[in-house]
Amino acid sequence: MNKLAYGLGILMCFAFAKAYPQQSIDTLLSREQAVALMLQSNYDIKIANNTETIAENNTSILNSGYLPSLQGNAGTSRDENDSNTDFNGALDQNGVSRGDIEINNAQTTQYNAGLSLNYVLFDGLGRFYNFKRLKEQYQLSQLQVRSTIESTTVQLMSVYLEIARLTENVNVFEQNLDISKKRAQRAQYQFDYGQVNKLEILNAQVDINTDSINIMNTQQQLRNTKRDLNLLMNRELNANFAVDTTVVLQNVLVIDSFLEKVTENNVRLLQSESTLQISDYDIKTTRALLLPRIGLTGSYGWNQSINPPTAFFPATTRTASNIAIGANLTWDIFDGGRTITSLRNAKMAYENEALFKGQLEQEVARDVANAKGNYDNALAIYRMQEKNVATNTSNFERSQERFKLGQVSSIEFRQAQVNLLNAEMVKNLAKYDAKLAEYQLLQFSGQILNILL
Repeated sequence: MNKLAYGLGILMCFAFAKAYPQQSIDTLLSREQAVALMLQSNYDIKIANNTETIAENNTSILNSGYLPSLQGNAGTSRDENDSNTDFNGALDQNGVSRGDIEINNAQTTQYNAGLSLNYVLFDGLGRFYNFKRLKEQYQLSQLQVRSTIESTTVQLMSVYLEIARLTENVNVFEQNLDISKKRAQRAQYQFDYGQVNKLEILNAQVDINTDSINIMNTQQQLRNTKRDLNLLMNRELNANFAVDTTVVLQNVLVIDSFLEKVTENNVRLLQSESTLQISDYDIKTTRALLLPRIGLTGSYGWNQSINPPTAFFPATTRTASNIAIGANLTWDIFDGGRTITSLRNAKMAYENEALFKGQLEQEVARDVANAKGNYDNALAIYRMQEKNVATNTSNFERSQERFKLGQVSSIEFRQAQVNLLNAEMVKNLAKYDAKLAEYQLLQFSGQILNILL
């Protein structure tokens, strides 16, 4: 039974050793390529872009109110009448009694067509400020698209870095399994020559199984995380790829220069400023309702009436046309106070937006300070973990040499191996945490897209 378990452990080792080189030939997906695919296909970004297009359409001259309105109308009608005229014994010019005149199916046909032109010459500058408001809303929609892209990019990079971390963890577990396999072979040789007891082989088999399970779990996490990344890029979920595990941190001086311009580049602050400007235009648009409106009107009409003969008149056709030009002035001197109420509410809305902007400035300053602190802390931890790995590597190498000489037990050797494994795991986590903290800091400074694109 023990030989069977040992054989299964060795078989699993070779299976994983065979599977890993296959992974290494997967197509490399760089960070820039991942961002490009996200920008092209991500659903949230597509929806945001469509919303921006709607806002852009609203800024057209066709939606400004500056163009006149022209209406056309046309119609026709047809009547049929039967009539009977009785002269009640009246005599005609010859002294003969006049007979009845009966007219059946007498048709009256009428045609009409016309054009009506209306143009607002002055509306208290309401159109002017409304048009500027629509343009500002378009700029706000552009900022909303940028905000969506930045948030999705950070999410994408978070998943990308997690894939890189898991990829490196698989490498570390593979190396760890190889060490355990060699230790098991050594224990088997020593047992065959009577140098150790069966316990050494059993311990080695347990460690092989543990290392194999670690690889299985990490590889499953890696497959799941790759699906998460494919989802963000909106491509086939099971598409396989490799990622770039190289991490290059930005120069601290460059990061500090970005942070000096947070108020100019942070997308949340820019959105708040745009929203405040829209509220200002709302006030001016509402105030325009207090002023008179002057408009011009023009119309052209054409009518034709085809009348049947009657008892006294022959059939006639009447055609007429007319042109009219006019001007009008409308002034809502008092509309029950609705405009005044709307103006007061618009002013309060502006005040609320100003308060919200002040609050947001404090929140962004806090978020930037926290992000900077997290970045500095993650960077320091990463540097310390690098030293920790160097220390554990040295300790493991010494333990390995002493183990070969029989100066330390297999349990002590395994402990040194596990310590090195844990140190490398923690270092990988610290490295990618530092990079993710950098991306988050770049997002707050409004520079993440400039760095990645």
